[in-house]
Amino acid sequence: MDDHFLTGPSPSAARRTVGRRPVVLAGLFGVAALAGCDAKSPAADPQPTDDPATTSPAAAPVESSPAPDPGATASSSPGPLEGWTTEQKVGQLLMVGAETSGAQKAALDAVSAHHIGNVFIAKPTRSGADAVRDVVASLTGLVGPETTHSTPMLVATDQEGGQVQVLGGAGFSDIPSASEQAATSRDDLAAEAQTWGKELADVGITMNLAPVADLVDISDPSSNGPIGKWEREYGHDAATALDRATAFAQGMEAAGLIATYKHFPGLGRVTANTDTADGVTDDVTARSDDPAVSVFADAIARGAKAVMVSSAIYSLIDSSAPALFSPVIVTDMLRGDLGFTGVVITDDVSAAAQVQDRTPAERAVQAVRAGCDIVLASADATIVADMAQALVAEAQGDPDFAKRVDDSVARVLALKNGS
Repeated sequence: MDDHFLTGPSPSAARRTVGRRPVVLAGLFGVAALAGCDAKSPAADPQPTDDPATTSPAAAPVESSPAPDPGATASSSPGPLEGWTTEQKVGQLLMVGAETSGAQKAALDAVSAHHIGNVFIAKPTRSGADAVRDVVASLTGLVGPETTHSTPMLVATDQEGGQVQVLGGAGFSDIPSASEQAATSRDDLAAEAQTWGKELADVGITMNLAPVADLVDISDPSSNGPIGKWEREYGHDAATALDRATAFAQGMEAAGLIATYKHFPGLGRVTANTDTADGVTDDVTARSDDPAVSVFADAIARGAKAVMVSSAIYSLIDSSAPALFSPVIVTDMLRGDLGFTGVVITDDVSAAAQVQDRTPAERAVQAVRAGCDIVLASADATIVADMAQALVAEAQGDPDFAKRVDDSVARVLALKNGS
């Protein structure tokens, strides 16, 4: 999933049903973060990964034409991308994981050597705001004309609440699970989310890979390994899930953050977790007239700016590939049917078991070719170099793919500029 891996007993130790289920305050940090989805959990019990005061969600406007990186491949793109190298453009399409204990060499090298323009702060911590702020600064300080074309980074994390909260300690609230959040009024939830968002903004986070918009409408929600088991869902009917997910997003956006609806087209009906199992398939969700899809469709109609795509397979829509590698799901369905014009980000494709049948290079190329704008490698920074090199080679050898890259870069830059 997008996320991290949950460990330990789930909050729903008692069997839950759609009609009646207890709400339990989840313990926050006995779990490894879902790394947009993050570290690996022990084998036993995987953890999922996956407005008035508004400031621009992603820092400063993009600068126009800094000096190119010596030795890099010159780009002939006209307009806003004139002067960008292919390597710099590809860097805008990748998000690398950096640990809360300190950005490891692979993450730092990804930015300095491979022009990666986005980072994900991974692995749960109780070290507090000051320590996290220092980690963020160590990465954003690498922004410059030769690395990211002087373009600010998207700095993301997973701060859903409950079992999925990366950042904790002094300066961060202990956020209840989505199931608990849903018990409050919409207005109260939006206000609380704004507070949580301000805590993130204060340490330099610009993007939250939340809210979960997955509809868990099965008879036993706790049997849904990635979402329901951990009480990450906002409701068991489409209206409730939409209302509370958009309230959470509204609060985050009011704090100046980019909210990310996940995991399209819905991860609430599978049993296994894509982080720790392969072949995870949804045999229920349909392309049209499906309440799970309607949650995303309505969120998009209300102005969603970013959507994360699941790595599950959806046999009734496209049985040939996981959703994030499927042009049918990303381009034809999400962009075509639902009219989404914002940024599409993958669930984690670095460590998730669901995608290990492909090389890192294949994962990156297939995701971008399917229509994704940002490829998330939150759990393993060491594979990002291979991903970047593969995308550059593909763009240099295929004019259609180069155009696909330019289209995605334009959307990422628009998101960073708050448009």
